[in-house]
Amino acid sequence: MVPPAAAQQQSGRKNGRCYDRSMSTLVAHRKAVLPSRFSWLMGMHGENFHRLAHLFAPQRLNAGFYLSSVDDQLDVRLEIIEHHPYTIDLELTYCLRDSETGGLVPSARIRMYRDARMAEVLHYHADLRLEQALGPLPPARTIFERRVRRSSFLNRWLEYLAEQGHSIGTLVPAPGVAAKPLEAIA
Repeated sequence: MVPPAAAQQQSGRKNGRCYDRSMSTLVAHRKAVLPSRFSWLMGMHGENFHRLAHLFAPQRLNAGFYLSSVDDQLDVRLEIIEHHPYTIDLELTYCLRDSETGGLVPSARIRMYRDARMAEVLHYHADLRLEQALGPLPPARTIFERRVRRSSFLNRWLEYLAEQGHSIGTLVPAPGVAAKPLEAIA
């Protein structure tokens, strides 16, 4: 048996009950609890920034091409296109060519916002064979929906790359391609 003083300390109530009837009250306005779609998207951009910054640290790399190789035989190519005072433009892709288009797939053009700590996918391209096997996504009805798809794509891809072992430690400058020196940015 728990002494009365101990029961009050555990639950905050004199009778020692852990259940509080006021905790089961329904929320009157759903929007008071859930984030808006816009704030959810901004949160996804923030998560993508942190995943990318921890995975490949593009903010510390000079402009140029880099390769990451692990045991899965799917080399990842990172191109740091340009550093700006508040942004970094980069492209992330596998070293695989689409037999239909000849382009590297999948690929994503990304802009990292240093000041806002967000990463936005400006454009992405998936493999046509994959789209044919899985079926195309229905067309996005709004620009917002396109941004959500691109951001979700990058989020899942970065998570997968981390699980496979890709990191700043596996990243090396691409052979035969000289990296441009990183200029001091105020």
